[in-house]
Amino acid sequence: MLNKYSLVVIDVGVKIKDLLTIDSINLKDLNGKTIAIDAANIIYQFLSSIRQEDGSPLVNKEGNTTSHLSGILYRTSSIVEKGIKPIYVFDGKPSHLKEETISKRKKIKEESEKKWKKALEEGDTDTARKYAIRTSRMSTYVIESSKKLLDLMGVPHVQACGEGEAQATYMVRKGDVWAVASQDYDCLLFGAPRIVRNLTLNRKRLEFIELKKVLIELGLSRKELIDVSLMIGTDFNPGIKGIGSKTGVKIIKSQSLEDYLKESGKDLGRNIYQLRDLFLNHDVNENYKIKWKNVNEEKLLEFMCDENGFSMDRISTAIKKMKKSKTIQRSLEDWF
Repeated sequence: MLNKYSLVVIDVGVKIKDLLTIDSINLKDLNGKTIAIDAANIIYQFLSSIRQEDGSPLVNKEGNTTSHLSGILYRTSSIVEKGIKPIYVFDGKPSHLKEETISKRKKIKEESEKKWKKALEEGDTDTARKYAIRTSRMSTYVIESSKKLLDLMGVPHVQACGEGEAQATYMVRKGDVWAVASQDYDCLLFGAPRIVRNLTLNRKRLEFIELKKVLIELGLSRKELIDVSLMIGTDFNPGIKGIGSKTGVKIIKSQSLEDYLKESGKDLGRNIYQLRDLFLNHDVNENYKIKWKNVNEEKLLEFMCDENGFSMDRISTAIKKMKKSKTIQRSLEDWF
């Protein structure tokens, strides 16, 4: 199995990294902070990286995937031990504007699965692992078992109406959460004031992005940053061929996106106003509740060891980390 904290970056979201000022912080800077974790983003990482030598995911005796359970338990207990208070945010129903992206990803997974099996037949485990990583799927079982594990750990989770990143952003802007933890830059388009990337324990420094700082240095408003991103392409539209991030900024600084589209005769592949509205006025769950609870040791051991075949020693170690966190205990006391 690969290292349980290895990071696989999934190529999704808008590609605006070269426009951003990315600072660095360490785990100590997050001590006492509440972080909204993009559940889909991090679970895909676990499904991709926590695999056997031939690329097969970890499974229980019923054949159900358990790689995500391993990742959630060990990563979450370790960051909690460091004084960080995580809240997992799960995606809701995807926008119809995302159908094309979802279809493309499905085809990639199907093709990768064929190549994975072919490599296994040929005894090429290195190639098999490479393609196996691209076959990860967020099934109903994966989502529901993830939520069950978090409940047993006493870690809160929130169900979004649509994009989890939009929900997490809303929670930060409302003041219930300090930052969003995600690998994707789409959070900036949804308006996340602060983003933490690479929230793993094997990294000495974490990436930290502040939206206000980004906009000031680019000389753009958030709406204009969205327009630049729409020209490049997002998960919701293909963008305009030949336009990269820097070219997009130059165009938006000289004229409106509407004027550019009219003069050039080009289009975004989708309705401009629908796309903007998706980022500016995304539907969110306003009735969420955040409450940390004590770890249910008995049920957690039963779920992870008896049902899913994990080592009792390793699960017990994770439980000790959760119980040791003074930050979480103080949070619990606030609720009683």
